[in-house]
Amino acid sequence: MSKTVTRIEQPKIVSRKRVAAYCRVSTDHKAQLESLENQIETFRFRAVQRGDWDLKNVYVDEGLSETLVKVKGRVQFQQMIEDCKAGEIDYIITKSISRSARNTVDTLRTVRDLQSHGVQVFFEKEGIDTATPFLRWC
Repeated sequence: MSKTVTRIEQPKIVSRKRVAAYCRVSTDHKAQLESLENQIETFRFRAVQRGDWDLKNVYVDEGLSETLVKVKGRVQFQQMIEDCKAGEIDYIITKSISRSARNTVDTLRTVRDLQSHGVQVFFEKEGIDTATPFLRWC
């Protein structure tokens, strides 16, 4: 009588990134609101297409000009930062650097703070992903 051994393969565990999208427009004009809707839909679509992304939230600040309202005045942006610090988000996607801040110092400060909590950022327009080794110095 021969014995047969059947090997049971362990399922591959796909590590999913907990992703947030940040969208902002600086005015509440119709064209900008349409742009806002396009940003939201684009990020939702991308999250569905990616097998390793779990879109946790889309944070939206509508009609807030950075020149009129500083970073602290953007309620959804601040909520997103707090959620990152609470360990709920691993990765942020946003349309461009200008969505996070209007000046380099504020942008770098925010990115460094997020990275200290293990959160990386992708700026779509510029093609910058802080998760790439080249940008770890930020």
